[in-house]
Amino acid sequence: MSPETRIVRTPVLEIAYEEHGDAADAPVILLHGFPDDARAWDGVAPALAAAGHRVLVPYLRGYGPTRFLDPAAPRMAQQAAIGQDLLDFMQALALPQVTLAGYDWGGRAACIAAIMAPERVRALVTIGGYNVQNTVAPSPPASAAEERASWYQWYFNTERGRRGLEQKRREICRFLWQTWSPTWRFDDATWDRTAPSFDNPDFVEVVIHSYRHRHGNAPGEPRFDAMERRLAERPPITVPSVALWGAEDGVDLTRRSERLMSLFPAGTEGRVVPAAGHFMPREQPAVVAEATLELLAKSK
Repeated sequence: MSPETRIVRTPVLEIAYEEHGDAADAPVILLHGFPDDARAWDGVAPALAAAGHRVLVPYLRGYGPTRFLDPAAPRMAQQAAIGQDLLDFMQALALPQVTLAGYDWGGRAACIAAIMAPERVRALVTIGGYNVQNTVAPSPPASAAEERASWYQWYFNTERGRRGLEQKRREICRFLWQTWSPTWRFDDATWDRTAPSFDNPDFVEVVIHSYRHRHGNAPGEPRFDAMERRLAERPPITVPSVALWGAEDGVDLTRRSERLMSLFPAGTEGRVVPAAGHFMPREQPAVVAEATLELLAKSK
């Protein structure tokens, strides 16, 4: 049974989130990616709460019950916006310092928060390593295999892709689950618990903007220009961290960020997790929970 969904208001959003554990305990925020929702952490959150942590699991902008406050606001989702949403969430709940864990969009938000406000991040578990993007300069062409794995990004950069996501969002998202985690045998009930989150009225615009902005095909919000320029410089992450990669990840075929481990503190562990694809918190929740608790024990 899922925990009660709560709502907190930030300057831009009403962010829906779920909470586990005692509110007096040290907070851990778990952040989902695309295409997913808070259910990604169902196997991780209870273990962290049982170990004495307050666990908060928000729905990102465009997912589930999270909503924009202004009906007229552009539905943008560049990386800086997702990172700022996380910082705003922490501020709205009056959390002076937190531990962050995330993957995909959520992992990117966690890395950005650790870069922009390191004093507020006790520790970082990043599934996918250093996954901050350079949205200022165009990226060079990748290998043929990597370009094929990114087909959905090129699709979403076309109007056909926008219409496809609007009309066939569940079919597309389920196909991504199957191909990004090829050894994960999820059942219909697991899918059905998350799929309604993609019916959020902002889901399509948020996804389309995210994948167009990162390739220079959609404008960003001017208020994030300075942050994007800073992130493009690949600033180091200075908080205690652990980086995890799924050995069977169908998106990140070459684990590109493994070569960026120098951007983490000296001695940061990087671990490739067997029998895990892109949706590692769902596939190997015990591994993720254990890595988080080990890191927290070291960062007291």
